[in-house]
Amino acid sequence: MFFPIGDDQIKGGAYPIFSYCFIIINVFVFLYQTSLDGQQLSIFYHNFSAIPKYIADGHHFGTLLSSMFLHGSVIHLIGNMLFLWVFADNIEATIGNLAFVFFYLAGGVLASLAHVYFNLDSDIPSLGASGAISAILGAYLVMFPKSQVKVLVFLIIILRRITMSAFAFLGIWIAMQIFSTYQSLGNSQSGGGTAWFAHLGGLAFGLLMGFVFKKEANRFTIRV
Repeated sequence: MFFPIGDDQIKGGAYPIFSYCFIIINVFVFLYQTSLDGQQLSIFYHNFSAIPKYIADGHHFGTLLSSMFLHGSVIHLIGNMLFLWVFADNIEATIGNLAFVFFYLAGGVLASLAHVYFNLDSDIPSLGASGAISAILGAYLVMFPKSQVKVLVFLIIILRRITMSAFAFLGIWIAMQIFSTYQSLGNSQSGGGTAWFAHLGGLAFGLLMGFVFKKEANRFTIRV
């Protein structure tokens, strides 16, 4: 297992206020979730998670947005927020605050729609920021492939810190998403509870937008 803990930062650009605001919002929503009892939490998930069957039937479109701020466990939350904290700030600094907000939300919505498309009859709630974060990772790969990513690697009980290029780190991450999506095909539980098609949908959108944003990224230099 490996987790990013930092990266090279660009010089200048917009202050990434919304990158941090999204983290704060996700944490506060999760803290609210922990205050609910079992029945209340089930109702909360039903009302605000993206349920493919309902959306395919033309209902609950608002959950395409609300679902990206919910998380199913503290591990789910920490993993997503770690990736958001490491990779989002360079993109927001490069493209500007308002453009980043639209990019992040659009990535999350399109990722959820990809999940819905491949699970039209599913009534299993889908939630989490993974789709929007996948869009960020896709854009980052195109915009900052040479950026150095600091990574914690767990090998059984051995913990090491290494540094690798964003191209290598995100290449491994993408390969894992594709492999996991392939394994989930035909699985009614959508890959053991993970919406892999949402990851790929967000990633595809992020890669595309990365090429749109690339010219802006070329205006900045990396601060090591």
